[in-house]
Amino acid sequence: MRTVRLALIAIGLAAGIAAPAAAAVKDAAANGFTVENERTVAVDAATAWKALTDDVDRWWPKDHTWWGRDSRLSIDARAGGCFCERSEDGRRQAAHMTVSFVDPGKTLRLLGGLGPLQGMGLSGAMEFRLSPAKDGGTRIVLFYRVGGYTPDDLSKFAPVVDKVQGLQLGGLADYLERGRAAAAPRP
Repeated sequence: MRTVRLALIAIGLAAGIAAPAAAAVKDAAANGFTVENERTVAVDAATAWKALTDDVDRWWPKDHTWWGRDSRLSIDARAGGCFCERSEDGRRQAAHMTVSFVDPGKTLRLLGGLGPLQGMGLSGAMEFRLSPAKDGGTRIVLFYRVGGYTPDDLSKFAPVVDKVQGLQLGGLADYLERGRAAAAPRP
């Protein structure tokens, strides 16, 4: 139980700020949970996909990595590819998740447990789903379902993981908006 309290405290402290308005704990039980966050960005799906897969190190919050500013993140967007992290010197490494499904511009599915969930032996399916937004741009949904055996009640993790996922998706959305502003022609 102490492990759960420490993990919840660590995740909660790291979350720091509230998730975006379009966040939801879809379900939560002692053996797992599902969270979903969504954001709409004013870029096309191809631009959003490129940022998601090629620029993860530029938008994923560094305070949600093992080695902070010394971390380098990458996603090898092919079946069997790795969402990996390494320290700047390359000596410390982490395989966060394995890519299991790729439909460029539409869906990226990753399998594994992030952060303390990995150390607890839990697994999950995370999907980034991209689709056209009603008023233009791209709707990005970040879906994460986690489960597995642990003597702890996983439903307690759901709200905290939901906030962290909101921060991560917010990092991507903010990166895309900054890029759009930087690419805009000046008057």
